[in-house]
Amino acid sequence: MESPERPAERAGAPDGGPAGRAKRSGRRRRPTRAAGTPAASERPGTPTKTEVSAGGVVYRRHEGRIEVILAARRTRRGDIAWGLAKGGIEPAETIEEAAVREVREETGLEARIERSLGDTRYFYVWEDVRIRKTVHFFLMKATGEGDINDRDDEMEDVRWFPLERALKRAAYRGEREVLGRAASVLRGRRRSTSRRRRGGAPRT
Repeated sequence: MESPERPAERAGAPDGGPAGRAKRSGRRRRPTRAAGTPAASERPGTPTKTEVSAGGVVYRRHEGRIEVILAARRTRRGDIAWGLAKGGIEPAETIEEAAVREVREETGLEARIERSLGDTRYFYVWEDVRIRKTVHFFLMKATGEGDINDRDDEMEDVRWFPLERALKRAAYRGEREVLGRAASVLRGRRRSTSRRRRGGAPRT
């Protein structure tokens, strides 16, 4: 499970993780340091660590529209940030198994993987260690089992959002990009289904 106590990343991190938190919080004074003193991430010899996580875009079709689940975490600044369920991979666990487990833990819902949505990559600095992070995401369909009230206590809230609204509500840029990939897949399926119902053949 992703720690809620991540420090701010450098602004512009690809998946808009902790960096996105700082960016969305409005104007912010940066800590001052002596002139000519490099940041921890710029210092020669700064130790580097690699982390890999997995998560999912969980969707359902409800009353004729596509909805996706988002989970709300409270940032270190105390703000609420909506995002995708994701977290670390445990020993002997595959990426896919980790994604399903994290979705279950953070949303309370059961879901099955349909396809990969690629990954997001970024870095942050924690206690003078530069962390290179990769998060693998999957498109997942809710099975109808589970209850959002059974989610992990780390999550402030879990809600279903119409796909278009989720694309705007997700706090982090990288996760919005992942949602965009999911939207392309799901919308493409919907168009194909509509053509078949009308008796037309899909375009090649």
